[in-house]
Parts: sequence; C-alpha cells; structure tokens
Amino acid sequence: MQIQFIKNVQFTHVLKADGRMREFNFRKPNGKDQAPCTVDVSDDRGHRIVFSMHKGENHWKIVSPALPTWITQLENKFDELIEDEISQI
Repeated sequence: MQIQFIKNVQFTHVLKADGRMREFNFRKPNGKDQAPCTVDVSDDRGHRIVFSMHKGENHWKIVSPALPTWITQLENKFDELIEDEISQI
C-alpha cells in the first residue's frame, strides 16, 4: 500500500487595494491540482469577503459574481501570487 501526502497551500499577502493596504488570505486544499483556490479579505467595515478562483487555460480567474471592483482589478496579481506559491511546492 502506497501512502500519498498532498500539501495544502495556505499563504497571506498584503496588497494595496482601493487606496488601502489589505490582507488577502489564500487557501488551496489540493496542492498543484486544478482544484479551486479560495481567497478572503476584509472590507472597510470589517466584513469578510470570500471568493473562489479557478485555473482556466493558463490563468487563475475569479469565478465569484458581484465582487467590489477593488478586488476584480487585482485578478492578474492574484494569478501571479498563486502561481509563485504553487511553484515552490
């Protein structure tokens, strides 16, 4: 019997969004596989905004609807951060 360990990928990155520094928390439960990546961040009132990103052809794309523009504008940066973190596994 062969045992296989699959690492969870979790990391936090602080980015400037909407004129403020915000802490984005990333979680990808299945390592390098195509599973979705969950991202959460606090808004100005302290409420958590949680959204998912899926890997399309070559890029990670936000799939959650109705997000503030300050989040959707950072989609390319999120793609870079996720790819950098996964490449270190």
